[in-house]
Amino acid sequence: MKKLSVLLLIAFFMQSCDKENSADCAGLVCDAQFRFLTVNFVNKDGVGVAISNYSAVNLRTNEKVYSEYSASANTIPGTFIVLDDSYRTKLSAKGDDIKITGTFDDTKQTKSTTIKVANPVCGCHFEKISGEETIKFD
Repeated sequence: MKKLSVLLLIAFFMQSCDKENSADCAGLVCDAQFRFLTVNFVNKDGVGVAISNYSAVNLRTNEKVYSEYSASANTIPGTFIVLDDSYRTKLSAKGDDIKITGTFDDTKQTKSTTIKVANPVCGCHFEKISGEETIKFD
């Protein structure tokens, strides 16, 4: 029984390896922190505004980017959770550009920003490399 448990444990760890980010990460200990990347859509006065047609797309894969917490957590006008640590394994180590777009309901103006995020080698959390987290409408 012990041998079977050890074999299953080894198989689990081998399956969880990220081939692109393969490195000797022996001894890596992650903390209990769970990170989120949010964006804020604001008016010219810096006040959060209701938007429609929100989207976030990974420009490398052309896939929609999401957070498992988006549906229940986007309760502050104009604030959206773009992604969280559960999406980290879908990111490249070099970094992916995430294009975030929304339309201001009052003016029908559409604005976008691009934020670069990465899945660092031996990292426990995604890493924001660059980009603005506040999108300001005129």
